[in-house]
Amino acid sequence: MKGCGGCPGPNGPQDDLLQPGESAPHADSSLGLVIPRKVTLFSGSQKLTLECGRSLGPIQVAYETYGELNERRDNAILLLHALSGDAHAAGRHRETDPKPGWWDTLVGPGKGFDTDRYFVICSNCLGGCMGTTGPSSINAETGRPYGLSFPMITIGDMVELQRHLIDHLGIERLLAVAGGSMGGMQALDWAIRYPQRVAAVLPIATTARLSAQGIAFNAVGRNAILRDEHFQGGTYYATGNQPAAGLVIARMIGHITYLSEEAMHQKFGRRLQRARDYRYDFENEFSVETYLDHQGSIFVDRFDANTYLYFSKAMDYFDLARQYGGLTEALRRTQSRFLVLSFSSDWLFPPRQSREMVNALLAAEKDVTYCNIECPYGHDSFLLETEVQGRLLRGFLDQTHRKLPRESRAAATAAAQSPDRTHDAPAGKTVRSTRSIFSGERVDYRQIEHLIEPNSSVLDLGCGDGELLQLLREQKNIRGRGITLGQTDIQICVERAVDVVQYNLDTSLDVFADKSYDYVVLGQTLQVIHQPQTVLREMLRIGRQAIVSFPNFAYWRSRLQLMFRGQVPTCTALPYTWFDKPEESVVNYLSISGFEHFVRRVLHARLVRRIPLSSKSGREVTRLANLFADEAIFVIAD
Repeated sequence: MKGCGGCPGPNGPQDDLLQPGESAPHADSSLGLVIPRKVTLFSGSQKLTLECGRSLGPIQVAYETYGELNERRDNAILLLHALSGDAHAAGRHRETDPKPGWWDTLVGPGKGFDTDRYFVICSNCLGGCMGTTGPSSINAETGRPYGLSFPMITIGDMVELQRHLIDHLGIERLLAVAGGSMGGMQALDWAIRYPQRVAAVLPIATTARLSAQGIAFNAVGRNAILRDEHFQGGTYYATGNQPAAGLVIARMIGHITYLSEEAMHQKFGRRLQRARDYRYDFENEFSVETYLDHQGSIFVDRFDANTYLYFSKAMDYFDLARQYGGLTEALRRTQSRFLVLSFSSDWLFPPRQSREMVNALLAAEKDVTYCNIECPYGHDSFLLETEVQGRLLRGFLDQTHRKLPRESRAAATAAAQSPDRTHDAPAGKTVRSTRSIFSGERVDYRQIEHLIEPNSSVLDLGCGDGELLQLLREQKNIRGRGITLGQTDIQICVERAVDVVQYNLDTSLDVFADKSYDYVVLGQTLQVIHQPQTVLREMLRIGRQAIVSFPNFAYWRSRLQLMFRGQVPTCTALPYTWFDKPEESVVNYLSISGFEHFVRRVLHARLVRRIPLSSKSGREVTRLANLFADEAIFVIAD
């Protein structure tokens, strides 16, 4: 059966460990041709103890690597594949290969997983059919394929085997583990199971536990295989008739869940494949029917039906909350930085499931950045979207590598000078903003810096590109986190090593515990918030002090604009008028005296300090502030 006999190439436990600085002998630097490798683990009396209680050995592992392992062995990244994936993540095995590896769009020189900088590893999972021991492999005790006598496996069992492979390669600690879908489950398990061996975790388009709907789709796919007349209780290998019909249906069902309605409509619509009109029979007529049939047919040529059963069941069993007594308790065990990515059109693992993970990480006080990427391709977006995903991966891995204890100054400087980092500061320097509400300069940042005590914790609501948090970290050594909605802002925050989550301020602040931050900052964002009273009350609950800056629309220039032109004033912090404002946005016109009244009479809060400012001079306005100050900063507490 194609794809089930393993990959060609070097074989066995005699593989030598890579030497520091040595180019991987099985992958050239251009990723043009990649030679797969295998290693046999758990030979002799050694066995891998599985979560089901059974043991397994020997186990052959197929893997590929790309790039070079550096002298410190601290630049290794482990990629983890999804249900239908394999060890071939990037490059080509032969010049004539029609398609490269499954994540070739993000693995290679200058890509998200930059092989000029990192040593990237990908192995076929335990139970697979692409070179790693699975149900289609020969059982040494019987001389026949395992079939359904292969023991049940879990995501944790896959991770255990990967850990032994990493040990074999002589790598003590991984820079990162990353994967989408089932691969993301493995990444989460890695972080919990081996917290000291993983610096960063990148769970992409995944979940901490499969939903009832996900289990249902898997069940239908498995039933199609199990009920195929050629399945023969899983012993079909010797018959020459695999359960092709059942596996085709399973793949068709799965493939539907990988796409979005929008993507299917754009690609196929209701187009007929050949005829101009309906034929009124049960043959494939619509383009989408033919496409699904084709996808199922080519899947049969490369995948094993039993592996589909085992992998899908392993996903069903995955439930971190059940395993550890709660998701927050599970993630509290981790010591890694997290970059969690979801996709707006993914309905198999929808963004809310990623936010559930992020909420748990926030509750456990872990370093986490989250972005929900706008992309129309459904669950397959993690394989197809490269621009936003690639930049986020590059920035996050770069900053993670910089933070490692023995990272060389030369490497950090070279990374800072990379052409892809045009928005970042030179190493060791702070980028000062040139934006402002009237003149272009964020004078409120300078004032807020003076207000915040060193070594404190700061939550920046509407943090934008993270400039303030970067400034406070470098000048005051604060521990900070930002919240923003802008996708580009998140990319820049990641490159600045600022932890940021893409949350809506009006609805998401309840995830933060009472008095969990020393300061909660809302810098020039109050004027566009839908529920300002709710947000400000939440700020007082979360922080010991709340710092709010906003443009003062009672400023004399604004009054003149209203008086002589008869038009509601605009400014850089609120540049649009009532008729050209962005969809679903609001316009809150604030004044210094109005906000002070609100603090005292509505919030019943304590006014700690009021700082009226002139953005032109950067100085505090001491007389007739409501008239002569064009912006203001308030410090309040409950």
